Amino acid sequence: MSHAGFVHLRVHSAYSLSEGAIRIKDLASLCRDGKMPAVAVTDTNNMFGALEFSLTAADAGVQPIIGCQVALAREGADAGGQNMAGRTVQYLPPDQVVLLVQDDQGYRNLLKLLSIAYMDSEDAEDPKVTFAELEAHAEGLIALTGGVGGPVGRMLLDGQDDHANDTLKRMSAAFGDRLYVELQRHGVAGEAKIEERLIDLAYELNLPLVATNEAFFPDKPMY
Repeated sequence: MSHAGFVHLRVHSAYSLSEGAIRIKDLASLCRDGKMPAVAVTDTNNMFGALEFSLTAADAGVQPIIGCQVALAREGADAGGQNMAGRTVQYLPPDQVVLLVQDDQGYRNLLKLLSIAYMDSEDAEDPKVTFAELEAHAEGLIALTGGVGGPVGRMLLDGQDDHANDTLKRMSAAFGDRLYVELQRHGVAGEAKIEERLIDLAYELNLPLVATNEAFFPDKPMY
């Protein structure tokens, strides 16, 4: 049987609350009809649909890839908070990275990271993990850099190329050959602006590239 030349690695199901509208059973059917041999569900900061997804996809003959889009807290001057004069400055939202489960240890580490995000964050409505926590629980996980919403993409957009390089090196040290530099072409502002520099960084650090399309809806009419 011939397969499609593309496999989705960033799908938000209806369990991405207030974001996704793809029901698990519909996702399995879409992949089967599109001859996609596998698919990843990467809901935002949760794995509520992991069991249903695994069973439904497997029954449809589609390889389920368990994952999650995880919020990553900014560090230092990027974090906002208080300045040197003690005045509160603008809150800056966390970056995002995508984590895909490679093995049993990776599954356990992803569960641990999500537990940390909700239990240790100051605001339960703004769950996130620190870079150090991500590094400590990287084993068994495949990481995608997050496109324009990830730390590397955001730094490139801000003109912080050296900082982006250092951050990518740090991620590479944590994940090894399980880190992929993510390219996206949604037509969103900023994507084309940083694509060439992302590719240059990937080649410079000998990191693989992956093309993703972040899906929230099953089709255009639903959007």
